[in-house]
Amino acid sequence: MIGLDALGIAAAALPATVAIHHALDRREATRWRNVGFWGVFAILLGAGPWLPDLLNGCLVLAMVGLATWGLRPSPVVSSDRPSSVRGGPWLFVPALALPAVTLAGTLLVPDGRIAGVALIDPKQVSLVALALGALFALLLAIRLTRPPATAPAAESRRLSDAVGWAMILPQMLAALGGVFAMAGVGKVVADGVTSVIALDTPLTATIAYCVGMALFTMVMGNAFAAFPIMTAGIGLPIVIHRFGGDPAAVAALGMLSGFCGTLMTPMAANFNIVPAAILELRDRFGVIRVQWPTALLLLVFNIAVLAACGFSGRIS
Repeated sequence: MIGLDALGIAAAALPATVAIHHALDRREATRWRNVGFWGVFAILLGAGPWLPDLLNGCLVLAMVGLATWGLRPSPVVSSDRPSSVRGGPWLFVPALALPAVTLAGTLLVPDGRIAGVALIDPKQVSLVALALGALFALLLAIRLTRPPATAPAAESRRLSDAVGWAMILPQMLAALGGVFAMAGVGKVVADGVTSVIALDTPLTATIAYCVGMALFTMVMGNAFAAFPIMTAGIGLPIVIHRFGGDPAAVAALGMLSGFCGTLMTPMAANFNIVPAAILELRDRFGVIRVQWPTALLLLVFNIAVLAACGFSGRIS
């Protein structure tokens, strides 16, 4: 049955390709440093579930050491033979194919059964569909542009080198969120907030929860990592249990408030640092400078909606 382990092996193909490309680049002075970083990342993604926890932790520390030492990759040499780009607007098809395949797979195979055979873990149908959509989009892009055979690997390395160690921030921060939740950080946060602010009305509890979600997301770079902490500390015991907030509304608008924090932090590398690297912006934080006014307006909007609709008229 296809599940997270198989998806991890598929995801490991990218850093493994980057590591191999570095290994073959004899002109790069720091190539073995780069090979080690991307190679260890590939091992963690592909073989991590079967390795001892201590070894996984040591491999993570090895990546941190290599990144601290400095990767300093050499620029990738472009192919002398240009791609034959055809089709004009058809070039948007690969980008649109990814969400289309993901949505189709999620809706058509909701239980993971194909022809009556259980092939996919029902909990991971969307992720499997996403992986298949990415592969299908890649094949479409190759068919449309007809690049040199080495171009996909070279471009994978070019983008990975541009982003650098920040590419692993989502995984690191998500793991940190799990550790914080297990350590009871939510209760500590709740005690700290209630010692400063009297959460004695639904409105003040709503503000504390939504603003806390945004701030914790800014610190951790991941709303999914901040959610269990703030929900366990304020959302569930105070907003829902004490004041009778609607769980669906609290959870949904709490996550949206966290996403407001995502728009304002460089820790959310995949949203804010990667686009700047892809577009080769001079200002590395240019994306954040454009987004933060919208993020603040959305945060205020989320608070207002939750206050107005999440308590069945009990707001005060």
